[in-house]
Amino acid sequence: MELAGKTVLLTGATGGLGRAIAAPLADRGATLVLSSRKAAELDELALALAGEGHRRVVCDLAEEGAAERLAAQAGEADVLVANAGLGANGRFEDFDADEVARLVRVNLEAPMRLARALAPAMRERGSGQLVFISSLAGKAVSGRSALYSATKAGLRAFALGLRQDLVADGIGVSVVCPGFIREAGMFHDSGREPPAGLGTASPEEVGEAVVKAIEHDRAEIDVAPVQQRVGANFAHRFPHLAAGVARGRL
Repeated sequence: MELAGKTVLLTGATGGLGRAIAAPLADRGATLVLSSRKAAELDELALALAGEGHRRVVCDLAEEGAAERLAAQAGEADVLVANAGLGANGRFEDFDADEVARLVRVNLEAPMRLARALAPAMRERGSGQLVFISSLAGKAVSGRSALYSATKAGLRAFALGLRQDLVADGIGVSVVCPGFIREAGMFHDSGREPPAGLGTASPEEVGEAVVKAIEHDRAEIDVAPVQQRVGANFAHRFPHLAAGVARGRL
């Protein structure tokens, strides 16, 4: 899909990754509908982007019905980039029921509901692109990440299955899976240091991957140095061995 003249709905727009995604989309001539919980930062971002006509919709996707309200306010979007997400680091039993519900709603349920709301108009037009920002944590699951990784693994599976369902309607579906990202993203925001020797990718690389996914209808793009990509795919296939390595037992 050519981005010039298209309308893109971007969630989580004011975070570090959101800004890095918004810039190359605007540079290619897309008009953005920017969404997050932060009105002032959305206004600042809209003015800073190339082009004209960008607008914002303030929305907390953790609220019941928020995804449908956002889709209605966005109007006929040609592209969805579902980037909004919450991090969660800790033992599963340390999260209360409300925290679990909020994380699942923002990271998994809201992207599903946005896709459900936007897909019918895309089907009528015979074109559209749905892009979901997952994570390599959905493939390589580490300790104290069960809840977060579950939402990201679920989002990846949803995207890949939906791609098969919608291909005949002219709608592309892509999933982008960042690894350890410097200066932005869930791992960076947690304040933890990435494991030694695995390297990091930049927020700008995530933005470039989103553009590539849209322009070339890529099914899945991992955004990480090669050693991370190899390690994540090994852990995905051999979780017991990968867990042993992580614990220093192998």
